[in-house]
Amino acid sequence: MNLLLLMPDDCPEPGLARLSGRRLKHVQDVHRAKPGDSLRIGLLGGMTGTGEILSLSRDELVLSVRLDTPPPDKLPLTLLLSLPRPKMLKRILQTVSAMGVSRLVLMNSYRVEKSFWDSPWLDQDVMREQLILGLEQARDTVLPDVVIEPLFKPFVEDRLPALSRNSRCFVAHPGAEERCPVAMNQPITLAIGPEGGFIPYEVEKLVEAGFEAVHLGPRILRVETAVTALVARLFV
Repeated sequence: MNLLLLMPDDCPEPGLARLSGRRLKHVQDVHRAKPGDSLRIGLLGGMTGTGEILSLSRDELVLSVRLDTPPPDKLPLTLLLSLPRPKMLKRILQTVSAMGVSRLVLMNSYRVEKSFWDSPWLDQDVMREQLILGLEQARDTVLPDVVIEPLFKPFVEDRLPALSRNSRCFVAHPGAEERCPVAMNQPITLAIGPEGGFIPYEVEKLVEAGFEAVHLGPRILRVETAVTALVARLFV
């Protein structure tokens, strides 16, 4: 945890924060902090700054709060991701949040198992918890927007054009002829398929929607690795 992320409910009065639970335990066990120490803090959806420990007990941490620094800018990236395996989704949510992705769309595709859509990892509160862990890692305070699209064709044909408007669009596909470009640093919509990739029909539909098919080389990567590699390549 590189940032102690505060929720609005943690600040019952101006300039003070009161914490318990997981964050208190982290301060005690990892930071091994004591009264008078300063910690890097941020307010969810707001500014970052420093918090001086006023008191620290077994049950509660009380901080004097100063928030005066904006969080890092989000990447101008909408990531379309075929719903991965539940255990992988947990790690990907943290990665997407830590890397600063603005919007994540969890979408269906042919190779996504139907059972994945019944996973408890798709619960809004469960996903939010993983996204917050990513923010704490990256010293960010702004959650990415998360959209769930369980039907491939209606999404690509009806809603994706508006979602991807005014952005450069890419679909990562091992069979593509063009290599993924580097350091685009502009608004981008990026589609990444499931394990095994999109089927040809899905690639064709995305190309019809204005996407350019690109690859990362001859090696086939796991989805979680491909997410990190592609985002790092497109935004340097």
